Amino acid sequence: MNVLFDDPDIVVLDKPAGLATANSPRGDSSLYVELVNRFGDGCFVGVVSRLDKPVSGVVIFGKNKTAAACLAKQFRERTVRKEYVAIVEKRFPSALGTWVTWRDRVRWDDALHRAVIEGRGERGDIQKKANEEPGSLFAETVARVTKRAGEVSLVELQPRTGRRHQLRVQLASRGCPIVGDRMYGSRLPLKFEGAVNVALHAQKLTFEHPRTGVCTTVEAEIPRFWKLQYSVLFL
Repeated sequence: MNVLFDDPDIVVLDKPAGLATANSPRGDSSLYVELVNRFGDGCFVGVVSRLDKPVSGVVIFGKNKTAAACLAKQFRERTVRKEYVAIVEKRFPSALGTWVTWRDRVRWDDALHRAVIEGRGERGDIQKKANEEPGSLFAETVARVTKRAGEVSLVELQPRTGRRHQLRVQLASRGCPIVGDRMYGSRLPLKFEGAVNVALHAQKLTFEHPRTGVCTTVEAEIPRFWKLQYSVLFL
């Protein structure tokens, strides 16, 4: 485990792609299992944020019930600032360096085993309430492209909600799926140690420390293997 921050109340880790955050099948590892093994039986490990298994980056856990409840409240009330970086295919739908805001209705489709976006206007406007399908949830993301190189682009993303597969489906629905994300239409690979990963990384997390109240930012470096496979974006 790459520990980014650790004190009596919280622990923040840099999750590697390919490892689940929690709730892994019996016999499989996860960040939660690794922490329980690290801290010993009887310890408290509160899961307050999650990343999809093929996604890397910052994940925070509470080390006592009070801290976990405080952090969960911050995520629920959307006061936590989440900053991601991704490598996407094709052309990102905005000018270089220009921030755009996407607002969608996202629904999890059990039959497809992935998220889908309900009918969306050209500007990403959400549907009128009367047209919303049962189970769809409001999803909002602010995004910009910072570099283009051939058929790939480097993108910064700041999700303001936390829907399942939110960033993955919002990017794919705009014609620029995340590299390695075959579930949402990617053609290009992102491989590391034989595993197929998704080029989405939770780079920064900013929150209020549950004990001190201090605004705290924790950052995880972009994975080195991204820079090896798509070096043209990091020159």
